[in-house]
Amino acid sequence: MAVDELTLRADEASRCAEDAYRRLEARYDEFVERDRTQRVSRRRFRTLVERIRRTGAPFGAHTIVYRESGELLLVRHEGVDLWVLPGGGVDGGESFAETARRELAEEAGVEARYDGLAMVTRIELDASGYRTWGVLPIFAARAETFEPDVTDPDGEISVARWFSKLPEDTRDRDDLLAWRARN
Repeated sequence: MAVDELTLRADEASRCAEDAYRRLEARYDEFVERDRTQRVSRRRFRTLVERIRRTGAPFGAHTIVYRESGELLLVRHEGVDLWVLPGGGVDGGESFAETARRELAEEAGVEARYDGLAMVTRIELDASGYRTWGVLPIFAARAETFEPDVTDPDGEISVARWFSKLPEDTRDRDDLLAWRARN
């Protein structure tokens, strides 16, 4: 049986994801592990495979930003029409932590003191029988400034807001509620 190029690239991406996960595990003491499966088109799968091959992460790194009051900072991502954590793709040779900081500055414009890695989601990707996986590192940070200022160069983020009660249309809402309950 012949193996096609996409299968080979997906296998390589899985190895890169495993390497990225091991680096996170070696660097950070404790974090919550989550799993998620996402079905995508074959075209989207190709794009995500290439991201994972470069960095181990299909969607970069994100930050849970909180205030002492318990409020969480979310940004409105117009491309998916949901409230999401600030975050995005890894640029060049950035670490995941550097990516999370840069994305927070661009998408919400608040300053925060990072506590470390809060959770890592293992994202299984499936496209008509093609499979791979990647990591989504999510850092936790306590806000030091509170007035959001969106300067997103991609134009995907329209607003940033603090929430004491998470909106129903929050991506990964259950994961955030579970994190909040532990902290």
